[in-house]
Amino acid sequence: MSKAVCIARGRIVDPTLGLDAVGELYLSQGRVAAIRAEGYAVGELPAGESDRIEAPGALVLPGLIDLHVHFRDPGLTYKEDMESGCAAAAAGGFTTVCMMPNTKPVLDTAEAVAALCARAEGINALPIGAITMGQQGRALTDAAALKRAGACALSEDGRSVADASVMLEAMRAAAEAGLPIFDHTEDDALPGTAAGEACMAARDLVLARESGAALHLCHISAKLSLDCIRAAKAAGYSVTAETAPHYFTFDETCAADGNFKMNPPLRTAEDVAAVIRAIQDGTLDAIATDHAPHSAEEKQCGYERALNGVIGLETSFPVSYTGLVRAGHIPLSRLVALMSANPARILGDPKRGTLAVGAYADVAVFDVERPYRIDPESFRSKGRSTPFAGMEVCGKTLLTVAGGRIVYRNME
Repeated sequence: MSKAVCIARGRIVDPTLGLDAVGELYLSQGRVAAIRAEGYAVGELPAGESDRIEAPGALVLPGLIDLHVHFRDPGLTYKEDMESGCAAAAAGGFTTVCMMPNTKPVLDTAEAVAALCARAEGINALPIGAITMGQQGRALTDAAALKRAGACALSEDGRSVADASVMLEAMRAAAEAGLPIFDHTEDDALPGTAAGEACMAARDLVLARESGAALHLCHISAKLSLDCIRAAKAAGYSVTAETAPHYFTFDETCAADGNFKMNPPLRTAEDVAAVIRAIQDGTLDAIATDHAPHSAEEKQCGYERALNGVIGLETSFPVSYTGLVRAGHIPLSRLVALMSANPARILGDPKRGTLAVGAYADVAVFDVERPYRIDPESFRSKGRSTPFAGMEVCGKTLLTVAGGRIVYRNME
């Protein structure tokens, strides 16, 4: 049996505990065992000697959770695979990720979901099952079977379910199975537009209300959509929503090459300001990456010809910390909630996204004092297509612990 671990002298921040204090975090047998901090003491110290990891001045947080990644496995592994995707996640401080189903073949059967679950590398990598067979928008997948196989949600990401009657039936099946719907909101008649995003979001908010489904809206980028979500929440709708760092960092004037091409696309400066306001007021519940690797040939071919999608696992926390916390838009505790506690709540997993005693020993440690420049050549991901290349940020990952195992360490 491995020794217990003590992460010492770091600033432990956990909004679920109301904790922000310098102290020691003890991990044992894959769980959080104890915390000893200024004015705060919970749990029992592990028996025997602990491996002590000194982290003076660093942030010690619950492991980050990304609700939206594309690991391209199976079928597109020249872009990313399970091993490289999990390594990139660990290097970014992520201990849980949710993998979208638009692989080849699509994750539309229990067998495909179970096979992918068995291949997770170090971190907690959760498949998302497709809503319809082959993502063709017609025949529904077996939601209950997908959940039993390990799916954490259902999604048609990369496209919307165009037929409202099919989507309503899917939502009812998801609600019965106890799975959330992770919804790509884009009207095929208005592709890539703010109006198209908002129209589909509004439609699916109504369908979720009718069906009782737990609806999570993916990669929200437009003020029009945020207005719909804000009104729905005020009316008591069961809805959560995410955005991605590129949507609160860049606007459409920045879209110079393929590294800035994604779907939804970058929007106006007004939309960027609206995303930041929605992060501040709780309209947006989570920051996800929509990590979507492609080969160099697929991205370095000019903006018009480049495929949609940029990577984000190894830049999400530093970009978010620098652009939101250091910029004065939100407090640190809010960022931790957006990237850890709230995603865990959306997944219905109370043992993650927290450092409470008995929770899974999922921890991320960051250096937020020393700035550095983002260098895509240092990434663990196979992808290099990032709009953040060369940006000076704070928040380098020092240590990632998943289930009590050190899966990334860079503390020299």
